[in-house]
Amino acid sequence: MAEEVELKLALAEGHQSRFLRHPLLRLAVLRHVETLDNIYYDTAELSLRRRGIALRLRRKGREWLQTVKLAGSSSAGLTSRPEWEGPYGGHFDFSAVDAAAVREWLQRPKLLARIIPICETRFRRITWKFLADPGAVLLTLDRGWIIANGRREAISEVELELAEAPVQAIFELAGQLARRVALTPSVLSKAERGYRLHAGTPAMPVAAETVQLSSAMAPADAFRRIALSCLEHLQQNHSGALGGNDPEYIHQMGVATRRLRAAMHLFASLLAPDFSSSLRDRLMELMARLGHVHDLDVLLAEIVNPVLCALPDEPRLPALASEITKRCYAARERTIELLAAPDYGRSLLLALESLHAMASNDPAMRPLHGFASERLKHLHQKLRRQAKALRVEDPLSLRALRLAVKRMRYALEFFSPLTEKRGLQSMLKQLATVRDTLGQLNDLACAGAMLMNAAGSDPGLREAVTLIGGWHGPRHARLSARLSPELRRLARLRLPKLCHDTK
Repeated sequence: MAEEVELKLALAEGHQSRFLRHPLLRLAVLRHVETLDNIYYDTAELSLRRRGIALRLRRKGREWLQTVKLAGSSSAGLTSRPEWEGPYGGHFDFSAVDAAAVREWLQRPKLLARIIPICETRFRRITWKFLADPGAVLLTLDRGWIIANGRREAISEVELELAEAPVQAIFELAGQLARRVALTPSVLSKAERGYRLHAGTPAMPVAAETVQLSSAMAPADAFRRIALSCLEHLQQNHSGALGGNDPEYIHQMGVATRRLRAAMHLFASLLAPDFSSSLRDRLMELMARLGHVHDLDVLLAEIVNPVLCALPDEPRLPALASEITKRCYAARERTIELLAAPDYGRSLLLALESLHAMASNDPAMRPLHGFASERLKHLHQKLRRQAKALRVEDPLSLRALRLAVKRMRYALEFFSPLTEKRGLQSMLKQLATVRDTLGQLNDLACAGAMLMNAAGSDPGLREAVTLIGGWHGPRHARLSARLSPELRRLARLRLPKLCHDTK
């Protein structure tokens, strides 16, 4: 069995020629070009995929090779997984698979009889070999197509694979390449993309998933896992943000950055100051751009459009709505330019490198269970203090409480694998209620300055701003009135119990 460790990067198709002209490629000790045909197999019910098994035949020249891969560990593009490869003699032979349970399952006659082709790939691969100390790194550029059920998608990707070299060697090489070309960590393999084509699954925005943690693990390892999950969430929506019209892609990328920022605050006591500042600095511009797009979308959808619908005959409103719409599109275009630039991919690679190089805690330090308990109690106490100090008429007071609610909610979500589910759901539900009320109050508080900025010195547009403010007055009063009972209900809730596990 071989252990494949690789970093997969998406290469913008428009940057392929720039990549091939990169001066770093001249330092390779070996260059090899080949055309590869691959066929991926499964049952019609996708039984292999459900078990995390990939079965592939690859033609290299006149030979066919059979490869079996298992779903190993993957984090924001860096993958480590076991694989078995050998010659294909006209029928599938799994005798070389030294994982007994996997081998026995694959060798069942009833399964073998149901295995069919699922998708194919055909691409031209250029491989460069770079020496490392020790070992080497294999760099490949793949360009071609994935085909399934009469559909096809382009392949334009770069892979860096370790050949007995340390992981650091991959990041050093990738970072140098990413200074000139748009390379971003890719979270989908060719096989996964082929399965999607086979099923006709449309691309959709991806929400955050629960991060699997255990109560006995080191807190620093938990942070690394959470942070890598946030970066993966970011990248799962990247291509959709670049090529789609659904604003939810950019919204989900904003959620990913906010979750990462919350994780950094939650684990701040464990992180070196230079680590936190460097990670934050690399993503600062991205966070700001995504936040600005979100604010403008909310301003248009939640503040302006309801008034426009309620007062269709008011002539001053459409002009203001048109100006804000222009600003929304301009902000999205600027954000997409940032997402397509080489600096974006390089920032992510530096963040990945920092996280993978981060040292684990001292084994003598208390496990995650104790750390989580302490942090949740601290956040809960701070939330209660902010709730008592709230003055609805004070925007700073509202913002402070809203931040405390967000941090409490994110902490509970991060530590959810360690908590008793019933109590967790009750508290998350109440936090969501308060969050929505505070969010709407915050949107109203921020809307005035944003609307006046859009109106400029135009008298008609400024009158429209006054009209919008007056229309939302009763809504502000209703939101303010319902906040106090919501906070009282929240104050009565206890933190969910943390459960020990045996993982």
